[in-house]
Amino acid sequence: MIQEPNHLIKASSPYLLQHAYNPVNWFEWGEEALQKAKAENKLILVSIGYSACHWCHVMERESFENHEVAEVMNRHFVCIKVDREERPDIDQIYMLAVQLMTGSGGWPLNCICLPDQRPIYGGTYFKKTDWINVLSNVANMWSKEPEKAFQYADRLTDGIINAEKIIPNVKTAAYTTADLKEIVEPWKRSFDMNEGGYSRAPKFPLPNNWQFLLRYSFLAEDEGVYVATLMTLEKMALGGIYDHVGGGFARYSVDERWHVPHFEKMMYDNGQLISLYAEAYLCSQLPLFKQVAEESIAWVKREMTSPEGLFYAALDADSEGVEGKFYVWLADEFEVLTEGDHLLLAKYFNVTEAGNWQEEKTNILLRRNTDEEFALAEGISVDDLQLKVKLAKEKLLEQRSSRVRPGLDDKCLTAWNAMMIKGLADSANIFDNTGYYEMAKKAADFILTDLRMENGGLYRNYKSGKASIAGFLDDYAFFIEALLALYAVDFNEYWLQEAKKLTDLVLLDFYDADSPMLFYTSANSEALIARKHEIMDNVIPASNSVMAQNLQKLGLLFDQHSYLEKASAMLAAVKPQIKTYGSAYSNWATQLLSEVYGINEIAIVGNSVDGVVKEFNSTYIPNKITITGTNSTLPLLKDKQSIETKIYICRNKACQLPVNTVEDALKLIN
Repeated sequence: MIQEPNHLIKASSPYLLQHAYNPVNWFEWGEEALQKAKAENKLILVSIGYSACHWCHVMERESFENHEVAEVMNRHFVCIKVDREERPDIDQIYMLAVQLMTGSGGWPLNCICLPDQRPIYGGTYFKKTDWINVLSNVANMWSKEPEKAFQYADRLTDGIINAEKIIPNVKTAAYTTADLKEIVEPWKRSFDMNEGGYSRAPKFPLPNNWQFLLRYSFLAEDEGVYVATLMTLEKMALGGIYDHVGGGFARYSVDERWHVPHFEKMMYDNGQLISLYAEAYLCSQLPLFKQVAEESIAWVKREMTSPEGLFYAALDADSEGVEGKFYVWLADEFEVLTEGDHLLLAKYFNVTEAGNWQEEKTNILLRRNTDEEFALAEGISVDDLQLKVKLAKEKLLEQRSSRVRPGLDDKCLTAWNAMMIKGLADSANIFDNTGYYEMAKKAADFILTDLRMENGGLYRNYKSGKASIAGFLDDYAFFIEALLALYAVDFNEYWLQEAKKLTDLVLLDFYDADSPMLFYTSANSEALIARKHEIMDNVIPASNSVMAQNLQKLGLLFDQHSYLEKASAMLAAVKPQIKTYGSAYSNWATQLLSEVYGINEIAIVGNSVDGVVKEFNSTYIPNKITITGTNSTLPLLKDKQSIETKIYICRNKACQLPVNTVEDALKLIN
């Protein structure tokens, strides 16, 4: 008998569509399902996941495709499936509920709620028999002891509303290098000085952590942190977490050596990592870092770009039901494709007969040495080695392209697109590549024209010609940041004006009268059981920390005192927390870095400024804003127009006398 589709057949999310033919009578989150729960006085089962989530697929196979399980779910619950990437606001609340109940969280996330959406029980992955028991027990409690369920709901909802509250804090003294040391010194103790990253497994790239540490090490001249940061980036680039054939990084490594990845590739990781590796190249001039950024951009262009120029969300870990199958190689298969050089290349990529991924008896391509180290050890020139590797990669990529591909999550999310736009804009400047700029500009233009709501705000999602979800704070914060990055490439003030319009909308619609922080959801969004703030930096920096930096930069660019005051108040409120757990506040620490070392505002005027801009782009100055242009409306460029090239270095509302060369300008910065 052919299974009839459930309500998810009308969804736009690929993750929801994967569940459209489950025997579970799934609904999308929305009025229909929520009203049904109230009308029938039924508990709501909220099941949250995402398309690249391995254990989400496992639970679907074991439970949601099973008719016995579906019968229990359908009889007792109104079942709602949520794509956490489309609806992070719902995920945020029920993840917090499960963490309060169990002390941990993750995906798949399953939360049982009262008909009024308040949670009473939850967990992550359940085996089939355990899941049936949980469902039966909670349904039985609702039937026989509803007052107990209401008590649970009261306590949990109170916990959700009061968790992670940030209270205003007045800055009483200037920030100093001692404040930064207080954060970094305890942080250093967690560094893995053998394999990079932190001394634990699994290992996540956490790009924002290393971006802060790179900038801190440079400005504070901390050699130990600098070495740890560059080693981490090198180990990740050489490890199995990086796709040596196609470019791009997997989400994390299951071991402490970056060897075996969890193979899904996420746009948010790769957008940030492209920025990070480009910046690290500018700082260190290590060729490996440039190679990784450029290969990753090539992957995005080849496999992850929509016809509109937007960027898709993710690639699954699995193909043909096997995790990593698309990416791994048997020794004999590798030998055929690298014929003539297979011994050298097998050594280069650590391919063995038995397989370097011993559990699966196959090979994940990875490296132990840079090209310079390997070429020296093998007695060949770096150029010869790189030519052999390049030809081998082309053959391997061609062969791999004929395999069954991992599932593509082809929705486009504004926040994640913004991270990639920034990565491309940063790379366009650092590598002097206009092609990268054009990719970034095309995506940004589409968002500004096609993902705008009637009030001028942003939509979060786009798929198959449709945008349906109002943007959250992260969509605005990261997109404003991306617009600032685009301005730094072409100095078109249109980007700044759009960034300012969106910032003013954020300050109106996401404002919290009781806190300097901004709510994650707009005042115009659907009301959930709580409105929360996103404060801690994780794999993705917190939307509040990104917004605080946007306000600081736009405040300087437009001489807007209210922006600067808001940014300062946000940092002051979170400052006491930063030293308690540096890696969870790394983007806030970057703002603190700017407060301590100042921001260099570089104003360039004259009829031929391109050469000067390029010279600055090839110099690592992590705490700078560069502005230039004729007929500018920006306060810093007013009354500074000139035919001959002049460079002004300004800090704290004061400018030095102009100089004519970058060399002289750098003396005013250092």
